[in-house]
Amino acid sequence: MAQHPDGDSQRPAAPDRAATPPPPRPGLSYAAPAPIVVVPPTPRSVRLARSAWLISFVAGLAVLIGSFLTRTPHLERLRTVVEEMAPGGDANAVTTSAAIVFWGSLSGLLLVILLQTAMLAVVSARHGWARWLMILLLAGQILVMAVASAFLVPEGDAGRNVVLLWGSQLLLAFVGLVALFMPPAGRWLKAKRNGP
Repeated sequence: MAQHPDGDSQRPAAPDRAATPPPPRPGLSYAAPAPIVVVPPTPRSVRLARSAWLISFVAGLAVLIGSFLTRTPHLERLRTVVEEMAPGGDANAVTTSAAIVFWGSLSGLLLVILLQTAMLAVVSARHGWARWLMILLLAGQILVMAVASAFLVPEGDAGRNVVLLWGSQLLLAFVGLVALFMPPAGRWLKAKRNGP
């Protein structure tokens, strides 16, 4: 180290800043920044529709779960019905026919609920065309219930409970469908088509 005349040690010289070049600047960008998407608040009619449909799904699933848990009495009753319709038939054929009718009815009702759930998700994503498909699905649900009622509605209190749950399911689905066609819901869905 070099010494000052007064005897103190000399501090090292600071590095020369001019010797190191500055970092390169980023190039010009010709792409416009992404716009900020403003999502309009969900109107009350759409929230009502979602709630009504979801509760209707619960009512329909309650019937399916109850029918599945009590499938043995259902199958025995259906075997009797099939034997009355085709007396003198083979026992295995009667059992197979009863099983096909029972599981086919459950599968048809479950398929309708799954399709309605999918369409409700599409509507919630603000695609208005799905509302029209939900009308067709509700009409199809009524037809499937009319057919399945001959096989899945037992006698007595259990049968009244099934009819009550099915009636609640249809009523709630109808309320939810009407709510989706209310003017606030229509404006909310059209905002997706016309803008963000």
